[in-house]
Amino acid sequence: QVQVVESGGGLVQPGESLTLSCKTSTNILNFYRVAWYRQAPGKQLGLVAGILTSGRTNYAESVQGRFTISRDNAENTVYLQMNNLAPEDTALYSCTAEPFGGSNYWGQGTQVTVSS
Repeated sequence: QVQVVESGGGLVQPGESLTLSCKTSTNILNFYRVAWYRQAPGKQLGLVAGILTSGRTNYAESVQGRFTISRDNAENTVYLQMNNLAPEDTALYSCTAEPFGGSNYWGQGTQVTVSS
């Protein structure tokens, strides 16, 4: 069973930065894509950023230019660098590893709270 473990969330003030980590228990290149999603209270789950096996990335419009997704193949880890955080970025951030076939693997999520 593949495990996906997120870490790095916390409470920060507006304008500050955080880096989230998503580590898979198997070779991260076995997945078509690893992506970060977020869900705020009362809102739908939405894609934040994703990175394909090829290294190609995509971002939600709301985080473009502020967030950067990257991958360390040796550590089987995907990072989400979040800069200039705003209160509207407050959410539970979850990582998913999407295989080339079959169901996605989800982590338990990590809470990010942006508040002064």
